[in-house]
Order: sequence, then structure tokens, then C-alpha cells
Amino acid sequence: MKKRTILKSCKFSALFLALIIFYDGYADASNYVKVATIGTTPVLDEKQEPQALVDEVIEFWGRKLAQVLPDKPDLIVLPEICDLSAAGKEYLNVRKNQVLDYFASMAKKHSCYIAFGMFREENKDVWRNSCVVLDRKGDIAGIYDKNYPTIGEMEMGIKAGNTAPIIQCDFGRVAAVICFDLNFDELREKIANEKPDLVIFSSMYHGGLVQGAWAYSCRSFFAGSVYKGNPSEIRNPLGDVVASTTNYFDFAVANINLDNDLVHLDYNWERLTTLKEKYGPAVTISDPGQVGAVMVSSEDKNIPVSRMIKETELELLDDYLNRAREFRKKDGNMK
Repeated sequence: MKKRTILKSCKFSALFLALIIFYDGYADASNYVKVATIGTTPVLDEKQEPQALVDEVIEFWGRKLAQVLPDKPDLIVLPEICDLSAAGKEYLNVRKNQVLDYFASMAKKHSCYIAFGMFREENKDVWRNSCVVLDRKGDIAGIYDKNYPTIGEMEMGIKAGNTAPIIQCDFGRVAAVICFDLNFDELREKIANEKPDLVIFSSMYHGGLVQGAWAYSCRSFFAGSVYKGNPSEIRNPLGDVVASTTNYFDFAVANINLDNDLVHLDYNWERLTTLKEKYGPAVTISDPGQVGAVMVSSEDKNIPVSRMIKETELELLDDYLNRAREFRKKDGNMK
């Protein structure tokens, strides 16, 4: 009788330990997410009747989505005002939610998130330039309103947003920015402080080197969809391009691992060697060169990168930079 009690106790302890491990984040580590970007926008005869334009916009995006759907993406990113919503008030009055409803039906049918840009009437006479993120059921997961519309946009009646919400998706935490936003450091710093896993960028311009700066500053992946003529790129937290559209293909798909962290090389050289020796192919160390920081990613579904870093006492990039800031303040180090 006593033996059976002990056995039951052991089973209960094992189950309790398994639950602790699960809720501590150790049961699901490597977090691969398939992201698709489509970098084009319909060019149609805007002299048509508004409903005909709406129908053509929907037909256009049906063809474009068909290019990436075979890859079964978790997220599809589309450009700013991708639904011709800059065509004028007559068009907008007819369009209403038709294009949004179409994208919602596709998100639900294919069980993926879709992020797209549109002019949106928030309430009477208040128009926004928005990035709408739909979830796998076709419901709205979140909306970001462009914080920094151009002067021209505001002159035509677009109101500036003043928040940068983090949108919780089933694969991670997502932020969004639109076009001209990329120029404003205060917005980048606000988003960086929220530590998103991914930044969505719907745009009509590329931004050049600033895209990489955003990815590195936010310590996040960066998925850009840019209105025709420029590459639409997906970048890792080091700012490196991992997938891009080309002059031949207006779409790109990447399988990105959100279970990662950045560490500086200072004081970490031997620890990185220990990390690789201990985990072998279960860990990836990515070096972009020249910046003195590397990205550590877990390839193990049971061991998150946070645990790997803790076990090998690696110092995170931000922790190291903060330590340097504090050391600078000590007596004799600053005059």
C-alpha cells in the first residue's frame, strides 16, 4: 500500500514538473513563422464606375495572393493603401468594407494573418491611413493608424494617429508602421521599448538603410511591403535581408525563427564557444560582421534561447550596453 502511494506521488510530481516546464516557456522554443510579402499595387483605370473599380481591386488581389498561398504562410504583408483607397471619396463611399471583407474571407479560408493598408473612416469626418491586421479567423487582430502622415495627406484630411499598439498574434507580438513613419526616431524608440517580435512595414517608399536601422534598433524581424518599383524585403534583427522581391517576382516568402536574442561579442567569445559545443545544431549563431553583435537562435522545440543563454551565462546586447552606461558614470571614468 505504501509502495503504491509513493508511485502515485512520483507520477504527480512528474506531471507537476512537466507543467512547470511548460508554463516557464520550455515546452515550445524554436518559433518558426512563415511570412510572405507582396510588393505591388493595382494600376487601374480610375475613370471607371466605383463598383467596377472595387471589383477589379478584389480580382487583382485574388491573383496576387494566389502566388504565396501554396507556401501556407502564417502572415501575408501588403502595401500601404493597397486597395486604391486614394482614388477619391466617391470610390470610398462605394467601397465601404468590401475589400476588407474580401481579405477577411481569405484570411479565414487559408488560416493566415493578413496585414494591409487602407484609408479608413474611423467615425464621421475622421479618416485614417491605417494598417489593418486580420487574424486566422478573419477577425481584426489590431489596427495601426499612421502616426506621421505626410503634410500632403493631412492637408487632404488624413488625421495623425498617436498610439503604436502591439498586436498580439498567436505566433508573437507584432508592431506596424506605415511609409513616412520610418523617418521619426521618436516612434522607433517607442516601438523598440515594447520589444516586438516583428515589425510590419506597409509603404509607398522603401526607406533604404533606415529599414535595417529599425530592425536592429527594435531587435526584431522587419517585414516590408513596398508599393511597386522597390524591393519588398524581410529582414532579421541584425538588419540583414533574408528574403526579397526581385525585378521578376513581386512576392517573397521567408521562414523566420522568432526565438532569438542578440548578444555582443565582448566578454562572450568563450561563452559562445561553450554554447555551440553544448547545443551543436540545436543553436544557430548568426554573425552579420562589422557590428560586434550576433544573433543566437534556438533550433530546439523544447529548449528556448532564453534557457540556452542563461545556462551559458551569455550577456545580452542590451544588458552589456546598459552595463557600459553605468560603468561610464563611475568615479574617474567621465570628466
